[in-house]
Amino acid sequence: MSADVLMEIAGVRMDVPSGQPVVVLKEAAGARRLPIWVGTNEATSIVFALQGIRPPRPLTHDLLLSVVGALGRSVTGVVVHTVEDTVFHAAITFDNSTVVDARASDALALAARTGCPVRCATAVLDEAGLVLSADGELREQAGDAPREAEAQVREFRDFLDQVDPEDFQS
Repeated sequence: MSADVLMEIAGVRMDVPSGQPVVVLKEAAGARRLPIWVGTNEATSIVFALQGIRPPRPLTHDLLLSVVGALGRSVTGVVVHTVEDTVFHAAITFDNSTVVDARASDALALAARTGCPVRCATAVLDEAGLVLSADGELREQAGDAPREAEAQVREFRDFLDQVDPEDFQS
């Protein structure tokens, strides 16, 4: 199994062409970014947690953390470990070393609430990550990227050029 890279949740953006939210993870000690397309509910949950917004009633991720706490456990980390056909898979680790499989979006929503470390398998970052150059431009990683990957990079660059933080406010 490949090593894990420490990541940070850089934010949630709106993919203009598809209208679908994207969580962007950034390498804590590097220039790579990992875009993960998520559902609207998960994006809202992550944005609320990142901005410290407490809804009047608990969201699903708040409820899950309440249940985990009521059972005497806590979340200690999440790892994005696999990507298959643009679907990201993650694992949530608890303080008793229990590991539970999860959608990446749900794991990231829990991480945003708990402040636990977010890691990504090196193989996933090598496959799906983008490099942020010193001038702030997203570029393909070194090596010969297939044409499909190059098209995805261009599409993501266009998305970042057009995104507005107001897209996520209700």
